[in-house]
Amino acid sequence: MITHPLKKLPAFLQMARPINCLLSGLSILTAAVLAQPIQNHMHVALAAIIGIMITAAANTINDYYDIEIDRINRPERVLPSARITPDSALVFSIILFVCAIFFSIFIDAPSFLLALISSFLLVLYSAKLKRTVLMGNILVAFVSGLAFLFGAAAANHWSYGLTPACLAFFFHLGREILKDLEDIEGDGAGNAMTLPVKYGPGAALVTITAVYTILIFVTFIPYYLQIYNINYLYIVTPGVNLVIVLTTIGIWKATDKKQLRFYSNVLKVDMIVGLIAIYSGR
Repeated sequence: MITHPLKKLPAFLQMARPINCLLSGLSILTAAVLAQPIQNHMHVALAAIIGIMITAAANTINDYYDIEIDRINRPERVLPSARITPDSALVFSIILFVCAIFFSIFIDAPSFLLALISSFLLVLYSAKLKRTVLMGNILVAFVSGLAFLFGAAAANHWSYGLTPACLAFFFHLGREILKDLEDIEGDGAGNAMTLPVKYGPGAALVTITAVYTILIFVTFIPYYLQIYNINYLYIVTPGVNLVIVLTTIGIWKATDKKQLRFYSNVLKVDMIVGLIAIYSGR
C-alpha cells in the first residue's frame, strides 16, 4: 500500500524544526530592521524565506547523518522512528538547499555568496565537523551569526549585522556545547569525538561557563559604544544575562540529560528575548 505524500508532511515539518526555522527568519528580519531605511522590502522578505529554507535543510541533513546516533540520543525523531526513509530526508534537504541558493540570486551577489557559503558549511558540519572537538560547534555558531549579516545585506546595509552576529556567535557556541553534553551517550557510541566525549563532561561545563562569561561582558559593549540605546540594556541584562547565569548554574547541577535538554530549550526561547533587546535598542 502506497502512503500519500501529504500524510508524511507532519514528519517532514518536524524534521525541519519549525521553531529553529522561525528563529532564523526572525534573526534575518531583525537585522534588516536595524539597517533602516530598507531599500527593497521584497528582498528582505525573500531573505527571511531563504534563511528558513536553509535552516530546515541543515536540520534535515544533520538528522540524515546522525541517524545511528539518534537511535540512542533521540529515538523519537523522524528517521530513527522510521516515519520517513533516510533517502527521502536526503532528497528533501537537497531540494531545500538548491531552492534557497537559487532564490538568493534574485537579491544580489553578496546574498547569493552568503547563502552558498552557509549551505556548504552546514553540509560540511553534518558530514564531518560535528564529530570533532569544538570545530563543529564553532562552525554552527559562525553560520548562526551569518543570518544577521544576510538580513542586513538584503537591506543593503550589511554592517548593521555585525554586532548582533557577534552576540549570536557566543550565544550559539555555548548552547551547541551544551547540546553535545546532552548527547554524550549517543555521540560516544557513534565515535563522535565531541568535547565532552573526548575530554569529559567537566571540560564541557568549564568551556560553556567561559563562553557565557565572555558573552555577558560582550553584551554591554554595544551600549557603551552607543550602537544600541538604553532600552537594549534594560532588556538584555535581566532577559538574557540573568537567564544565562541561572542556566549555567543549572547545568552544573544537572544530573541527567532531561535536565540538560530543559536548559537547552530555555536558551532557545531566550534567543527571542535577545532579538527583542536588539530591536528595542535600535
